[in-house]
Amino acid sequence: MRVYPAPPHPGDDPEKLLTGFLDAANADEATYATAKQYLTAAALRKWQPETQVVVLGSQARYTVSLAAGSDRAEVQVQGGQIAELDRHRTYRPTPGTSSSQTSPYDQRFKLVRETEGKNKGEWRIDDLPDGLITDLTEFKNGYRAVHRYFPTREDPSAEPGPQAVLVPDPIYVRRRVDPLTAAAQALADGPSAWLAKGVRTAFGEQVAIVGAVTVNDSNAATVKVDVPDLGAEPGRCGEMAAQLFHTLSDVQGKRLTQLTLNGQKGTCLAVGDTVLRPPGALAGGVFGTRQYYLDQAKGQLMQTADSDGRGTPVPGELGAENGSLRPSGFAVRRDGVAAAAIGADGHELFLVDLAANSTKGERVHRSGGVLSSPSWDGWNNLWLVDPAADSGVVMVRGRTVVPVHVGGLGGGKVQSLRVSSDGTRIALVVNEGGKTTLRLGMVLHTGSQTRPGAEVVGLRAVASVLSEVVSVAWADTDQLLVLGKEQDKLQQLHYFGTDGSVSADVPLQGGDSMTSVSATEARNTGSKELLPPVLATSADQVYRLSGSQWVELASGLKGRQFSYPG
Repeated sequence: MRVYPAPPHPGDDPEKLLTGFLDAANADEATYATAKQYLTAAALRKWQPETQVVVLGSQARYTVSLAAGSDRAEVQVQGGQIAELDRHRTYRPTPGTSSSQTSPYDQRFKLVRETEGKNKGEWRIDDLPDGLITDLTEFKNGYRAVHRYFPTREDPSAEPGPQAVLVPDPIYVRRRVDPLTAAAQALADGPSAWLAKGVRTAFGEQVAIVGAVTVNDSNAATVKVDVPDLGAEPGRCGEMAAQLFHTLSDVQGKRLTQLTLNGQKGTCLAVGDTVLRPPGALAGGVFGTRQYYLDQAKGQLMQTADSDGRGTPVPGELGAENGSLRPSGFAVRRDGVAAAAIGADGHELFLVDLAANSTKGERVHRSGGVLSSPSWDGWNNLWLVDPAADSGVVMVRGRTVVPVHVGGLGGGKVQSLRVSSDGTRIALVVNEGGKTTLRLGMVLHTGSQTRPGAEVVGLRAVASVLSEVVSVAWADTDQLLVLGKEQDKLQQLHYFGTDGSVSADVPLQGGDSMTSVSATEARNTGSKELLPPVLATSADQVYRLSGSQWVELASGLKGRQFSYPG
């Protein structure tokens, strides 16, 4: 339902005038024209509403300071802040807060009584902070999360190969104020400061969207940009169109049929994914929705065959009963043709083909520490925790083991990890003085083909509201599923966006006995169940999430390590 702004009411006192202004500023009006009627001429020249949006957990409290007979007043606005949108529309949660845990917010608005003109004798706001103030209910009603998409940067250490894959960059746009054009311009403005380290953009600097984005009845979009001659830059034009195609499809909630991009001269067309790989293209497809588990009693790696979780041995040595390897941990590659296996003592890493008659595979790494948490990205790089490494993280490319520098760890120790399918982001569970936290970092590749290098930069807290993090999985290209607990609460499953936002109002019920969780970015488009089920394990049971209810899998599967490829 559209929210219309109301202008100032004659005779409003300072508090009513300020609440009217805040309501008008948060209404569905593109230019804030009505809200500006609440300001003096001096304030109007200075106020910048697009600078930020402060999100409070509940309605603000007002305290008015007004001396009798005075023409000046001050209104103190207080509340509990949980987040803000920056000028680039990026959501930034206040560290350690949730809708029930907030950080103090305190701002003052100065008002004067006009002495001349049509508003003579009326109160108006003369000094105010830039941006908007809204509570959580208004924010959810007035804004919606969408994604703009940027291609991955070139890896200087990789062999020449397929084109880049698009990575989501979550932002919030006003729900009923031309979200298509707003998202298109946000895309043209470039990625968020954090994601910019790992992606690039075809738009360059200072490209503006001209006019409004239109989508016709056939779901075909038309966008115009102020680029002088797109015909002279066909490669760039194609990439811009591809970025817009997926960004606007996300805003629409369904895939566009095509997108026409027009410059001042020249045009190009996007009708699919011929220029850039679509989001999630490296998640594994149908292979990425398969489920695997380790039968430690028989030393076999199994793949599921039916809905109750029972399975059959994988082809080759890893599927052999009482085989020579008997792994203590594993990770199946996203294309399903190979696996990483950690030896029985935890000190050796093997790469093994999942093919009939395959052998034990090649040992590619041995460590003085106990290896754990192997995770494949979609470029066939393997990441794992090695306590003997300086940062606790190594990457394996082919048969080359690359120590990974992790910046910003301080005294923390990486306990487990999961890398995104596009290889640009990595989730780290970090032990800091006995407390486990979740950090999300950007992956940067360096070096050359003969001497590859990698580092993790820009570590930032995700799920900071949780006092303990047990396990994490990628549930989508922009979403993490986290098993953990808030202070003095039971262990539960929580969905968090990569920007730190909470993706669900109510966490999924879990249990203190659960020790790990597995999900996948891949989508099985050939199944009625497009979202593969979440899997969770405990010491004595395996669970599958059906709707919002946990279902125990068949008996005889106790203690198994269930996971999806990746």
